[in-house]
Amino acid sequence: MAMANRKKMDEPKMRIKKNDRVRVISGKDEGKEGKVLRRDNVRDMVVVEGVNMATRHKKPSQNDPKGGIIKQETPIYASKVMLVCPRCGAATRVGRAFLESGKKIRICKKCNEIIDRT
Repeated sequence: MAMANRKKMDEPKMRIKKNDRVRVISGKDEGKEGKVLRRDNVRDMVVVEGVNMATRHKKPSQNDPKGGIIKQETPIYASKVMLVCPRCGAATRVGRAFLESGKKIRICKKCNEIIDRT
C-alpha cells in the first residue's frame, strides 16, 4: 500500500491534456503542431497527431483483411512539446492559478489568459 502512494508522488506533473494543441520544440519534428491524442503520465509521454510517425507492417486479420504497411503516431516525451495558447497562438509555458470558487485552472505565461475551457 505504501508503495502505491510513493509511485504516485514520483510521477511527473504533466501540464498538457488530451485535445490540447501543442508545438514540438526539439527533435526531427521540430516546429510541427498537432493535437494531443493521448498521454501517458507514468512514462511522461504524449502522442501528437501527425508527429513522430512510424511505419508499421500490419498482418491481415478479420477486422482488417487487407493489412499492409501503415503510418502510425508514436509517443514522444512531454518535455519536447509546448502548449500553444488558444488566445495568442504562441507556444507558451503553462502556469497555475485559482478562481474565486477554488477551482485550479491553467493560464498562459505570455498573455495571462485562461487556457482551460470552463
